[in-house]
Amino acid sequence: MPTTTPQPNPGYVPRAATRRRRPPQPSRARTDLAQLATRLTPRDLWLIRMLHEHKVLTSRHIAALAFPCQRTANRRLRDLYFMGVLDSFRPLRTRGSAPEHYTLGKAGAELLAAQAGVDLPATGWRKDNCARTAFSPTLEHTLGVNTLLTHLATHTTLPVWLSERSATRLWGDWVHPDAYAHTTAPDGSRLLPFFLEYDTGSYNLARLEAKLPGYAALAATTGTRTLLLIHTAGARRETAIRQRLADSADRLDLPVATTNTQLGSPTHPIWLPLNPPPTGRLTPTQLAAHWPDITPALTDTSLLPAPAPAPASGRHAPLPWHPTPPRPPTPGTA
Repeated sequence: MPTTTPQPNPGYVPRAATRRRRPPQPSRARTDLAQLATRLTPRDLWLIRMLHEHKVLTSRHIAALAFPCQRTANRRLRDLYFMGVLDSFRPLRTRGSAPEHYTLGKAGAELLAAQAGVDLPATGWRKDNCARTAFSPTLEHTLGVNTLLTHLATHTTLPVWLSERSATRLWGDWVHPDAYAHTTAPDGSRLLPFFLEYDTGSYNLARLEAKLPGYAALAATTGTRTLLLIHTAGARRETAIRQRLADSADRLDLPVATTNTQLGSPTHPIWLPLNPPPTGRLTPTQLAAHWPDITPALTDTSLLPAPAPAPASGRHAPLPWHPTPPRPPTPGTA
């Protein structure tokens, strides 16, 4: 199990991989879902849902979450790629090499649709899904969010991890966080529910400050009080964020803590609350003790929002949404 958090490399030059080729085979062999289903484990089905939820995960993310070692992960991921369940690309780097990046393949999306009883377009999958992800201007941001939450999932108990899309579906009338999650102390004694704003330094601080009233409105409307974690690129940026947001957070009575990439693992004492200021940086468990009145915005994962209405064309019902657990049901099994 990795002991360090893999960091997205700013030297990415996104480009779909061209080395890997699927062997030629009849198209029917790759789209026979009944036959394919007999070859997939519960862990494979979990991975399909994870990639639908979080768009892209590297081989290192997947190995840390679900496999005993990287070699075993690579072998199974290669098999799933050749089945068409996954697609992959490897961005070029100005230095070194990037790990394989995996997205949902056509067969995986078809299985997802079949399980939900909807048509393939309801999953949002497109034939250019892999290329769109590889060339996305937000790829580095997405990888940063997924790397941070993967590290929390593998080094703490993380029973809930919702992507930006799912969080927006639940709370989009108020906020659009980059993620929402619950983490607990090793003994399960303290729950820390939090929203995550992952700041790469690409937009001005006024835009970040403008998000705070939405979090305050959500808390007032729902009667909850959920921590907002802000993770940013460097120490100077964090200092600027703290100076800009301190008064607003205090006025709105928002629990906010900040950190930056240079401080290392998110499970270590790297988080610094805005108000009231502690004597030093805290771990996630210590944050829960610092704000004992913290409550989760999502109190019952079985209480899901009703599916959105079908688009005007009316041809495809939306894919029913269910939260995907951050770890597979049987980790480490073949």
